[in-house]
Amino acid sequence: METIANLNLQITACKVRMGIIEGTYHAKSGHPGGSLGLADTITYLYMSHMKVNPQKPDDPTRDRLVLSKGHNAPALYAALAQRGFFPPEEMKELRKIGSRLQGHPVMGVTPGVDFSTGSLGQGISAACGMALAGKLDKADYKVYAILGDGEVQEGQVWEAAMFAAHYKLDNLVTVIDNNNLQSDRTIDEVMSLAPLDEKWAAFGWRVITIDAHDFGQIESAFDYAADVSGENADKPTLIIQKSVKGKGVPFMENKPSWHGVAPNKEQYISAMAGLKVKLVTLEKELSDLQGGN
Repeated sequence: METIANLNLQITACKVRMGIIEGTYHAKSGHPGGSLGLADTITYLYMSHMKVNPQKPDDPTRDRLVLSKGHNAPALYAALAQRGFFPPEEMKELRKIGSRLQGHPVMGVTPGVDFSTGSLGQGISAACGMALAGKLDKADYKVYAILGDGEVQEGQVWEAAMFAAHYKLDNLVTVIDNNNLQSDRTIDEVMSLAPLDEKWAAFGWRVITIDAHDFGQIESAFDYAADVSGENADKPTLIIQKSVKGKGVPFMENKPSWHGVAPNKEQYISAMAGLKVKLVTLEKELSDLQGGN
């Protein structure tokens, strides 16, 4: 049985997906596929897990998130908008000249963005630096890094993995968005990462694999990462999330062609109509559940 908290997260994730479609359609460019697949996890982090304050986006005690796969900025922006960092209507300004919402995250321009990313493989190194700084300062904030599985083919990622384990960064949680699709082919066709879990474990990380679209599993994974006591101390955590590229928009799901192509008007209308139906269904389910309490 669904809980009120779970349904609220599903509703917000649906709105995040609508923001992604809204933004990429009006921009006539962008990366909707991976952004849609990331919507559930990034919704959970900003709405239920991370310590952030939209009124104080630069609070030194805040948790940090580095979107290493920076081309999925539409998901980050839509989640930040739902969290209150800026109005959701601003998603229509995605990639426009002078907009705060550029094609890749820009620190110091977009409220809530903790690091500028875009060149794949580099974001996790920055996250390691933030986590080490937190350790040295004896600060209690957490650092979260989100990588694409294609991005993990970059050698710099493995250097960062060694660094994090060596410096015992148990305040670092990394998510690999494992949809097994790159811009034109599958991961296995380009350069297989298997066995991904065993490789990271061999580097000294705690590893857990989850369904990226199950909020119960998402919550359990981040709760697991938060427990750094006993035998869990001194180890960074990796969450491998099995996701569906294009999740929530059926004609985009599991299609590498939607990696970096914006919907046209007909596709925009179809995608938004489907998401609105989903939103209405979830809101009714929530209303019925609340009425029964």
